[in-house]
Amino acid sequence: MSGEKEIKVGLLGLGTVGTGVAKLIEGHQEDLIKQTGNRITIKKILVQDKDKKREISIDKQLVTDDPWEVLKDSEIDVIIEVMGNIHPTYEYLMFALEKGKHVVTANKDLMALHGAELLAMASEHHCDLYYEASVAGGIPIIRALVEGFASDRITKVVGIVNGTTNYILSKMSEEGLPFDEVLVKAQELGYAEADPTSDVEGYDAARKMAILSNLAFHMDVNVHDVEVKGITKVTEEDIRFGKQLGYEIKLLGIAKQNDNLLEVSIQPTMVNKHHPLAKVSGVYNAIYVYGEAVGETMFYGPGAGQLPTATAVVSDLVTVIKQMNLGVNGRGVVAPYRPKQLKSDDLITSRYFIRLRVLDQIGVLAKITQHMAEHMISLQEILQLPDTEEQKAQLILITHETSKAQLNKFLALMEKLEIIDQISSVFPVEEGEIA
Repeated sequence: MSGEKEIKVGLLGLGTVGTGVAKLIEGHQEDLIKQTGNRITIKKILVQDKDKKREISIDKQLVTDDPWEVLKDSEIDVIIEVMGNIHPTYEYLMFALEKGKHVVTANKDLMALHGAELLAMASEHHCDLYYEASVAGGIPIIRALVEGFASDRITKVVGIVNGTTNYILSKMSEEGLPFDEVLVKAQELGYAEADPTSDVEGYDAARKMAILSNLAFHMDVNVHDVEVKGITKVTEEDIRFGKQLGYEIKLLGIAKQNDNLLEVSIQPTMVNKHHPLAKVSGVYNAIYVYGEAVGETMFYGPGAGQLPTATAVVSDLVTVIKQMNLGVNGRGVVAPYRPKQLKSDDLITSRYFIRLRVLDQIGVLAKITQHMAEHMISLQEILQLPDTEEQKAQLILITHETSKAQLNKFLALMEKLEIIDQISSVFPVEEGEIA
């Protein structure tokens, strides 16, 4: 195997994922040569602390704390970025692409905010830019959207794209525990960060949905276009009442396109217990893609972790090298080409789960249903149960499809009614039908 052309890689970052990448490139060298026809060598690695003890043995000559020692090295063909952050990472990758280096990144934050500019730079300089690992870890969802659905028209993408929140909601459902208690357990197990805000408030998932929406609908969708609601207000009561009506609560990313108008959201959602997404538990991710031709497809697997994420990175690297050998780099880069048009609230429709605490009096339900009719909201199901507080009752309503605008008007009225003690929770309902 001495005649193979050597491909030299610059690795930006040697944390959890970077270490996994180094392990795979070193440990799978024979397989990589068979797949690409090339020997792959990591020539330089950017780290913050050159003297830090690491779980793998790295030649000290490869390690540097100077980014330009990596980026300006003319022998390096491909930059792999696993250092995270927006700046200066954005500037580093723009420089690398401008200099004709191909880029593989796992940086969801960067791609959600600046993906369009990076893709445009890659296209201009005939470079590859791949980022499979930025969404759903080892699940090849990005390659599926770009290549597998190339001849289809996607109408909807819905899924669980954050393992931390799925673990928390799963444990709350399975063991009847409160959010705060499960969060502590998730932190002890390493599933949640010391500061879990990005996960539990939905920001991490929102970035991933921006990336998926961009690819699925060919629009320049960024994280600011995503409606975001996290799981911190989900209670044991919400989960229990949802189960009584046949639903599990999941933090779902939902992106839908109708008549070239787009909606994208991340929010706790009641999922029909018979839907496959309702059965996804623990730290796993799952993404449903609806195509006009293919119908429904589901992608399931580990959404994070050193080796699943590193596998996605190295798979992108293999694709880059194969395209180098064919001389077709940069041709697969497709920047958004459709104008972005977001739906207004009167065009965003869903079924809703509404939980109210009401006065336990005769005529309360009649008044509520009358107001719903006045707002053109019809009911599919009602559940009334006694409340722990005396002379109060829990009223759970499942609506038929209604607009977000109509729902908000109805809820604003409920806030003013004396018969309503509290609007406890409102969640969209996902049955699984093609929208």
